[in-house]
Amino acid sequence: MKSHFQFSNQQRNGIFLLFIIIIALQCIFAFIDFSDDTFHSDTKEINAFRKELDSLRLIEVENHKPKIYPFNPNYITDYKGYTLGMTNEEIDRLHRFRESNQWINSANQFQQVTKVSDSILNKISPYFKFPEWVTSPKPNSNSYNNSFAKNNKPKTFNQKVDLNIATANQLQKVYGVGEKLSDRIIKYRTKFGGFIADVELSEVYGLMPEVIERIREGFTVKTPRAIQTININSATRDELVLIKYIDYEVANNIIEERTLREGFKSFEELTKIEDFPIKKLEIIKLYLRL
Repeated sequence: MKSHFQFSNQQRNGIFLLFIIIIALQCIFAFIDFSDDTFHSDTKEINAFRKELDSLRLIEVENHKPKIYPFNPNYITDYKGYTLGMTNEEIDRLHRFRESNQWINSANQFQQVTKVSDSILNKISPYFKFPEWVTSPKPNSNSYNNSFAKNNKPKTFNQKVDLNIATANQLQKVYGVGEKLSDRIIKYRTKFGGFIADVELSEVYGLMPEVIERIREGFTVKTPRAIQTININSATRDELVLIKYIDYEVANNIIEERTLREGFKSFEELTKIEDFPIKKLEIIKLYLRL
């Protein structure tokens, strides 16, 4: 203990001098600024580097977002609507509108039907792609100065052109029918060997009801393709499912309803059948007889 806590005069002077030096150094570091411009320069470089990293991060985030390609808003599915930011209610409004056999032809009409917000509309409307006859309709003069619309009198059956032999040029004279639609009409006719009746025009993709009406003003089916109809009151399930739009479930429902009614008296009674495709009744009737 004596060797550690008993000091000579010389040792005490050394310890006192050490305290003085420590206090002096503390004061120097406390009151003198040793910073220089180099440190500030490094800070600017660090900030610039940080901004560059942030911008690269944002670019990477954008690259990983789902890309939107041009699409027809009439065919938005549940999944497509979800990825576009639409709510379930907005998607359901669109589907109900389409189920009524109506079509959306503009961004404003899309908002009126679905009631989407302006922000969503501004985001997705630049990608809307409508058929050519909507975006680039023919001038009215082309529709009313042709051989099919010279006057307002309805044409007789003999005056109309047979839809099963009409050429693309003849069809394109109808207002609303361009090259694509006339090509689709002829391809449909060729695929099935001709039209059975005028109502089959509704089966051609892209033909709006008003365009179909204008076509029927100058065209009609005069030489329908031959088909074999089946008796709705005696047809079997396997025969019924061969008809377009009738599956096994609907066929079973038809037979059950037929049994309860002891036979159908009219085709309109088919609309009372569960799950029956009512909107396609006119097409289905082409293949049936009472």
